[in-house]
Amino acid sequence: MFRSDLLAGKVILVTGGGTGLGKSMALRFAELGAKLVLVSRRLEHLEPAAAEIRARGAECHVATADVRRYEEVEAAVRSAVERFSRLDALVNNAAGNFLCPTEDLSPNGFASVVGIVLQGTFHATLAAGKQMIAQGTGGSILSIIATYTETGSAFVVPSACAKAGVLAMMKSLAVEWAKYKIRANAIAPGPFPTEGAWSRLAPPGFDMSDRTKRIPARRFGEHAELANLAAYLLADESGYVTGADVIIDGGESLMAGQFNELTTYDPQLVGQVLRAMKPEKKT
Repeated sequence: MFRSDLLAGKVILVTGGGTGLGKSMALRFAELGAKLVLVSRRLEHLEPAAAEIRARGAECHVATADVRRYEEVEAAVRSAVERFSRLDALVNNAAGNFLCPTEDLSPNGFASVVGIVLQGTFHATLAAGKQMIAQGTGGSILSIIATYTETGSAFVVPSACAKAGVLAMMKSLAVEWAKYKIRANAIAPGPFPTEGAWSRLAPPGFDMSDRTKRIPARRFGEHAELANLAAYLLADESGYVTGADVIIDGGESLMAGQFNELTTYDPQLVGQVLRAMKPEKKT
């Protein structure tokens, strides 16, 4: 679909780039000639992905950072520039989410998701954007959001609120930073199976295959499809695209609210199942 040198020479930083969709996008960018910078909280998530990228003949730099801490993200960007002398693109992929009845949601649970998704995206965007402005060469910022950013969705209120804020951020910066030749866009994926997200968003006893019944395309997304879309939005050929929210979900968003169907089940059963899914508290 794309020429092999579509992203040649571009230095692309991907938060949450060691696993899941972040890894899939990074591998595709590498195939298209990019130099990768993978950022995650855990080095054990980064090194295996970096090895795969290098095995494909691409350069890859890794940096650990908690996106909730600006100084750590800023240090990661600085290390990327020290390695590659520049930064051309940022993919805000790091996220946190879990299903929970809102009446059972703690303030800390809400703050945790918002801290990763909204504040973390701002931190990475600010650090990368300042570098792009200093370079004077422009750049591209791409944020991975969700289809329920527009519709809202039951049981994921913190994520819906945070990702709505991310979309507002991208649209705002598309205008404010256009003078620096920086583009800001978002992708809203529907269901794309990943080991991490599926374990948090697939309640025990609920058959996830049933969800394809409410997707007009009658299937889940494939990682390559999302990766190709992301590659296009980072390429120079999409230079007139900014402030966009591109939905890739097989038409599911037309059915509204990804988790709203859970309201059709016995509330007591749903509450018990979701409470059992609560993430363990970290000490």
